[in-house]
Amino acid sequence: MQHITVFFQEKTQVLSYEIYGQALHSAPIVLVNHALTGNSTICGEDGWWKDLIGEDKAINTNKYTIVAFNIPGNGFDGVLINNYKSFSVKDIAQLFLKGLEILKVNKLFAIIGGSLGGGIAWQMATLQPNITKHLIPVATHHLSSDWIIANCLIQEQFLLNSSKPIHDARLHAMLCYRTPESFKDRFNRSINKELNVFNIESWLLHHGKKLQERFQLSAYKVMNQLLRTISVTDLTKIEAEVTLVGINTDLFFTVKDIKESYLILQKLNKKVSYNEIKSIHGHDAFLIEYNQLTKILQPIFN
Repeated sequence: MQHITVFFQEKTQVLSYEIYGQALHSAPIVLVNHALTGNSTICGEDGWWKDLIGEDKAINTNKYTIVAFNIPGNGFDGVLINNYKSFSVKDIAQLFLKGLEILKVNKLFAIIGGSLGGGIAWQMATLQPNITKHLIPVATHHLSSDWIIANCLIQEQFLLNSSKPIHDARLHAMLCYRTPESFKDRFNRSINKELNVFNIESWLLHHGKKLQERFQLSAYKVMNQLLRTISVTDLTKIEAEVTLVGINTDLFFTVKDIKESYLILQKLNKKVSYNEIKSIHGHDAFLIEYNQLTKILQPIFN
């Protein structure tokens, strides 16, 4: 992991990043923005998008330079932010753009991000419209909906008031990221005999414990705050070719909202396409349905 210092809002901010694939400035550059619990480790053995990015994968590290920043305050690089209300998605987008400037990157082949990362991508492409040829927001919208804001409020209440804040917030969040059909398909009221609870209950408790062990409270507060601040209101500035990816069962960033982005851009005569992942798994399908996502991305990256 590498670090640069960015001067932002009259103070310095450490921005950490990782580079994969080809050496910087030797090949087309792709910026990957991570989601709420993600980080800059996007490929390789521990990469959270390793089925999508790597040698001979949809985003081929033999052909591209891949850059991934850590969102300041996510804790992955040891940098924490206590005043979690102080940052918005627009701030993060500006920091990433300043980071690219320091790295002497003035043109990207693509910006791609899922969920919160896609929201940051939307913002970057409007703040600096000529920064990228392709904009690929996956399972996200250019605005935090009332539904997203409401769920973020509930998450914040867990984080402020629970005796096990990360654990309990994660239990609730998993209900937003999956669907009733996904749970039924996987668990179907089966019992964990060892614990004498339903398997759905033991699975949720496992996810709560797992995130509690690897994520810090201040980081979760920052990321949850960012999720509610996606607010790109002027799509007239978009110059990139936009590839929208929705998930038919997404209960978080709904297909209806993403199609709204498509219709707005279409009316503005922008280059835009809409693509849909079919899955029972809801929002998390962008981390599960790699074959479908690969087919959507191949025409761009080949």
